[in-house]
Amino acid sequence: MTDRPGRRLTRTVRRAAPAVAVTVSTAVAVALVADVAYAAESIEQVVNNIRAWLVGILVAVATLFLTVGGLRYAAANGDPGEVEKAKLALRSAAIGYALAMLAPLFVTIVGQWVA
Repeated sequence: MTDRPGRRLTRTVRRAAPAVAVTVSTAVAVALVADVAYAAESIEQVVNNIRAWLVGILVAVATLFLTVGGLRYAAANGDPGEVEKAKLALRSAAIGYALAMLAPLFVTIVGQWVA
C-alpha cells in the first residue's frame, strides 16, 4: 500500500507542532517577563500587572490552539475525525481569545472586592 500525500503531511504537522508550541511559548514568556518584571508601588499597579500577565498567557495559549487547529485542518485531508479535532482546537482558541478580552473585567471586579 502506498503512502498518501495527506498522511505524510499529517505526520509532518504532528512532528512540527511541539516545536511551534515551544517557540511561541518561549517568545511570549520572555516578552511578559521583560514587560512586567518590576516592583509594584501600589495595589493598582499590582492589579495592572496581574491583568497584563493574565491577558498575555490567555492570548499565547489561544494562539497555540489556533495554530494547531489550523495545521490539523489543513492536514485533515477530508478525514472526519481529524476535521472534528481541528474544529475543537479552533473553538478552544476562540474561547481563549474571548477570555483574554474579558480578563481585564474579571481582574477589575476581583480588585474591587479586595480593595
